[in-house]
Order: sequence, then structure tokens, then C-alpha cells
Amino acid sequence: MPVEQQEILSALAEIINEETGVATDAIQPDKAFTEDLDIDSLSMMTIVVNAEERFGIRIPDDDVKNLRTVGDAVGYISSASV
Repeated sequence: MPVEQQEILSALAEIINEETGVATDAIQPDKAFTEDLDIDSLSMMTIVVNAEERFGIRIPDDDVKNLRTVGDAVGYISSASV
């Protein structure tokens, strides 16, 4: 994983931890938000809003539903913040 994506993963893990209490070291690219991390849709929307603010990007609702794993979100944020 490139350095930039590693930084995004770390920041995203902090956001998820603040919202859900999931340990940051448990938040890995292959983890699914719903199945593995037990994140519901309301928490997910809060995470998205916080990520938008943190990374200075916009994540439309249509795109959010395609972000199934932490890795999907890291990739999306990486490409959106270029």
C-alpha cells in the first residue's frame, strides 16, 4: 500500500474509532464496514461526513453504497483527493 494510502487508512481508522469504538488496529483494508466492523448506516453516514471534512472531498450518497470495505474507502478517498 502506498504511503499516501497508509496515511488515509490511519486517519480513517481514527474517524471510525471515534464513531464506533472499534480498535484502530482492527480497521484493515480487507474489513467490510457492515459485516466485519458492525457499522450501521447511521454511523456510516457520520463517518462519511467526518471523512469529507478531514480530507476535503465530497462523497455522494450513490458512491457511499459502493464502499463496502475499508480498502474501498481508502481507494476512493485517495483518487478523490488528487
